[in-house]
Amino acid sequence: MGNIRKFDTKVQHLKYKVLREVARLAWNDTLLENVTEIPKIIAPGKTPTMRCCVYKERAILGERVRLAMSRKKTAKNIIEVIDIACDECPVGGYEVSDSCRGCIAHRCEDVCKRGAITFDHQMKAHIDKSKCVECGLCAKVCPYSAIRNHKRPCENACKIKAISMSETKAAQIDESKCISCGACVYQCPFGAITDRSFILDTIDLIKNSDNNKNYRVYAVVAPSISSQFQYARLGQVITGIKALGFHTVVEAALGADIVAFKEARELAEKGFLTSSCCPAFVEYIKKQFPTMKEHVSHNLSPMAAIAQYIKGTDPNSRVVFIGPCTAKKAEQMWDTVAPFIDSVITFEELQALFDSKDVDITTLTDGVLDNASYYGRIFARCGGLSDAVVESLKEQNIDFQVKAISCDGIEACRVALLKASKKIGDENFIEGMACVGGCIGGAGCLTHGEKNKAEVDKYGREAYEKTITDAIGILNLD
Repeated sequence: MGNIRKFDTKVQHLKYKVLREVARLAWNDTLLENVTEIPKIIAPGKTPTMRCCVYKERAILGERVRLAMSRKKTAKNIIEVIDIACDECPVGGYEVSDSCRGCIAHRCEDVCKRGAITFDHQMKAHIDKSKCVECGLCAKVCPYSAIRNHKRPCENACKIKAISMSETKAAQIDESKCISCGACVYQCPFGAITDRSFILDTIDLIKNSDNNKNYRVYAVVAPSISSQFQYARLGQVITGIKALGFHTVVEAALGADIVAFKEARELAEKGFLTSSCCPAFVEYIKKQFPTMKEHVSHNLSPMAAIAQYIKGTDPNSRVVFIGPCTAKKAEQMWDTVAPFIDSVITFEELQALFDSKDVDITTLTDGVLDNASYYGRIFARCGGLSDAVVESLKEQNIDFQVKAISCDGIEACRVALLKASKKIGDENFIEGMACVGGCIGGAGCLTHGEKNKAEVDKYGREAYEKTITDAIGILNLD
């Protein structure tokens, strides 16, 4: 089976190859002296396979290598544009199509406040891009719908409008708006927008643990892992993670059980709450709905909650989160989370780690994950958190009626937050998921699709006999 079949797109496969080679050299302590050779390894010979010439290919690969070698302590942003890779998409914006009939009404001209609409000798409309501000008024008034908005894939993917075009027509990210959800990363057909990798930090943690033996490295895996690595069994993936040098593997879903237990109490006490599990959703509230910040749950996310428990019981531990989410890379640097999480990698990066050490997980025996409840595990898909909160209220004998709205994607989050900010509707709990489908739609997933939801539900049912109270009972929580 070729590695490309493990990913949705060839762009992901290219990204993986860079990560794999960086990791391979890092394990052998030969990265610095060989880093310039990586582009030549991936794009050998003189025949280009992706760009106009092999030299441009290698220049872009050099930028990919740089981002693959990021470090948590020096990272200022998570999502970055590779300018030299962003040059193949049409400029986009509002354009006049062949449907223009050259009518005499000229409503498009009348409504344009910038004088950007002109007409040729056949009375067909044209838009002067140097004057157009992309307001869209002309498109709204055209009776033939002849003016259409052709956006670049990254702009279409970014529902919070954090992406625009620079003077050189490359994409640029407004950090004051960006929530690090990674939608643009997954949708860019050229891979010109990518997330920083902290794969070197993870390798360092494992290697230093092996050398010094003064701490143990725990892998905390997101429940959406059950829908990934479809070429192998989940148990083999768990054994493979341990083969990389991790001391043990713990379910982030157990952290989800903790969060559900505490968040249920908080909701009953306050009467209205928005969830804190999705860092992109929390950032969206902070940046776009600041008046709603006071309603964000004070609980840590499942990732941070279980990491806090691990470090409380094993003070010399180090914790690496493995999941589908680029926003988790930003969350690990929050003041409230940084003490508990030492590194974050995605499923894409985990695959690169496996292959960098020649770990063929299909040949391994099955490891076991048996920490969390059904409700903790279904946090991975939209609606899972709301179901868990309702169940937790029931298990704690708290009399409170939950009127939840589960927001599937950031656009749904915007609508729910807008209504709540204007006190429209009677919902008292907003479950916000920035990615469509929930965590199973994260940018760092190997695969995306409806099948992933079914796999998560199947994974959850394996722990159906265990209540939330059962799952967290061994933790002696207040």
